[in-house]
Amino acid sequence: MKLSLSKVFCGLSASIFLAGCSSESKPNIAVGPPASTTQSVSQLLFDAYGIGSDKYKTYQEGFGAALDGVQDGNIDISIGILGLPSGSIENLQASSGDVRLMSLSDEAIDYIEANSAYKRFTIPAGSYDFQKEDVETITAYAVLVGNTQTIDEELGYELARLMHEHAEENTHAQSAFMTLENALNGSEGLPIHPGAKRYYEEQGLTVDNPVAELGNIESKSEFILGTGSQGGTYYPLGGEMATIWNRYLDGQNFTNIETGASIENLVSIRDNTMDLGMTVHAPAQDAVEGSGEFEGGPIGNVAFIGHIYPEVIQIVTRERSKIESLSDLTD
Repeated sequence: MKLSLSKVFCGLSASIFLAGCSSESKPNIAVGPPASTTQSVSQLLFDAYGIGSDKYKTYQEGFGAALDGVQDGNIDISIGILGLPSGSIENLQASSGDVRLMSLSDEAIDYIEANSAYKRFTIPAGSYDFQKEDVETITAYAVLVGNTQTIDEELGYELARLMHEHAEENTHAQSAFMTLENALNGSEGLPIHPGAKRYYEEQGLTVDNPVAELGNIESKSEFILGTGSQGGTYYPLGGEMATIWNRYLDGQNFTNIETGASIENLVSIRDNTMDLGMTVHAPAQDAVEGSGEFEGGPIGNVAFIGHIYPEVIQIVTRERSKIESLSDLTD
């Protein structure tokens, strides 16, 4: 049975997976704040490797405190999900000079894919200055969804087209992932907007998603894009997306607003107070299915428009730690 990942993706950019060196036999692992999504991800990783709670000492820390602990040598491991590249990893490398990314095993990735909505992801060599080889890990996907009661077919087409054909005008680092090659990542289990489907098929992509049914849409000129917190990735990236749409779509104005991210954006679309939303693909799946945070109340007016960027689990160790893999914790 697949795990509901709604709670796994709230505040995804709050932490990261870091490792240092502990003088104790059990590594100190910061698994994220109590009841956080980071803790859900941590447990999924432990389960994949068969790592029991007797193999490590738990610290319920957020990224900031965990990073301080790694620098001080008091915390060996901390867990989280970030965009690629991560400024936090780059900062750690700048201060320590001995950062190394760790790969997940094929067996662990197979387990995670079978028990969650995460997918295999390769961090290409050179993504960071210190990274010499590809790193195998897992990812969630940030996607753009639209309200089928307010986004008509032509507008859905133009939104998808501009996301890809003018991605080079978006200066945010994560915009590099807005390519046709990635366009349908994270769309699994989601109905696709008919305008977006038409655009992708014109570009030669095969679209197997069910097509969303549009409502009786009235003409409007003002559109709201729900993003995330100003300190995260969604808000500045969404602002650049809105700027590009405003540049090329005459007579229509798009405003990005700060929100609580995925869940709030999906609920706002349901309530017809939002036209477009950025969300992780897993809670969007839950919204469509009526599971997880949306148990018993599926959202019928949300449709996939396009992939934005991967939100990647990145496992980092310092060379001095001698930790080669999570499998070391099972020895």
